[in-house]
Amino acid sequence: MEDLLTERLSKYAPRQLALDYPEAGVLVPVTDNHRNPEIIFTLRSEHMKTHRGQVAFPGGKRDPEDASLAETALRETHEEIGLPPDQVRLIAPLSQVMSLHRIVVTPYVGLVPVDHPLQANPAEIESIFRVPVSFFLEDKRERTNTLSFQHNTLYVPCYRWERYQIWGLSAVVLVDFLNAVYDAGIDILEPPR
Repeated sequence: MEDLLTERLSKYAPRQLALDYPEAGVLVPVTDNHRNPEIIFTLRSEHMKTHRGQVAFPGGKRDPEDASLAETALRETHEEIGLPPDQVRLIAPLSQVMSLHRIVVTPYVGLVPVDHPLQANPAEIESIFRVPVSFFLEDKRERTNTLSFQHNTLYVPCYRWERYQIWGLSAVVLVDFLNAVYDAGIDILEPPR
């Protein structure tokens, strides 16, 4: 799994947003099960100030003491789901995205042990769940949401896995990952046919 991620992402040029906004780093955790890799998501607590009750990747806003956004992603992942930085093999960044709250988010793909125990921080996270990459490659979206960004319309898939809806910013990051690593061909610039 590590070889696939490293090879594919070494050839990928992530988009950078030239925007002067606060920054955040998130982790796209991929399990090291090469036969059936999964992506780990969180469901944010209902009492959070932003994105409450929404599916998200672990991560958050950069603290002044964070040396890099990768460090932010690892620190926040540890705080939110109990996965220590030394259990994450960071591979590469994906394209930056901007949240509705005008925060520039840099996602980092990281390989994580499939069997490492995870513990949701109840102050921030309601639950942690995993979805096989193969599910997303079938592109069995529940619907397509239309989002506007910098005078463009994006056609973003919404996926349902059990009781969870993966949509919005998380879906944009997910599609970038699937296209970069697996050539999924999910085009969010054109409406689905």
